[in-house]
Amino acid sequence: MQERDVIPRSLQLIAGRTGQEYNMRKKRKGAFWEDRYHSTAVETEQHLLRCLVYINCNMVRAGVVVHPSEWPFCGYNEIQMPKRKSVLIDYQKLAKLTGFASYSTFRETHKELVSESVTNRTCGRQPGWSESVAVGNRIFVETIHSKLGFRGKGRKVLEHDIGFQLREKHIIYNVEYDGRNEDIGSINTSEWDVNL
Repeated sequence: MQERDVIPRSLQLIAGRTGQEYNMRKKRKGAFWEDRYHSTAVETEQHLLRCLVYINCNMVRAGVVVHPSEWPFCGYNEIQMPKRKSVLIDYQKLAKLTGFASYSTFRETHKELVSESVTNRTCGRQPGWSESVAVGNRIFVETIHSKLGFRGKGRKVLEHDIGFQLREKHIIYNVEYDGRNEDIGSINTSEWDVNL
C-alpha cells in the first residue's frame, strides 16, 4: 500500500465497521453514512484554517448543537482544550501548517473564526469544501487536475469565493419540471414496423 492510501483506507475501514456495528445493533440494513470519505487538497495556510473552521461546524450545520463546543467528539474541543494524554493532534505542527508562529495564537484565531461563523450563521454547507478535490489559486488547482490524469476527467476548474476549485460541475436536473403528469399523446409516439 502506498503512503497516500493510508488515510483513505483507514477511514474506509473505520466507516465500514461503524456502519456494520450500528446496523447490527439496531437490526437494520442499508447505508449508514450519507457519503464516502472525501479529501480536498488545499494550497495555503489560510485555506487550511478555513477548512478546519468548516469541518468544526459540521454538527452546527446538522442542527445537533448550537456551537461546536457542545459536541464532545468534535475537533473544536481537541483544538481549544489540548490534552496531555492520548493526544490526537501535533499542536505545534498544526499551528505551523496554518501559518502561525505559536499554538496559542492559532488557537485564539481558530476560536474567533468559529464563533464568527456561528454568530453570523455562515457555517452552512459550502460545496467548495465538501465537493472539491482541490482548493487554491488557479495554477495550484490546474496542477492537481493534470496530476489526477484519468481520474480528473469530467472535473472542471471553477472560480469561487474561497479561490479556485476542482470539482464536477453540477447540472440542474429538470429545470422546467412543473410536476404535472400528462398522458402520452400521439405527438410522442411512433409506429414500429416489426415483421415477425
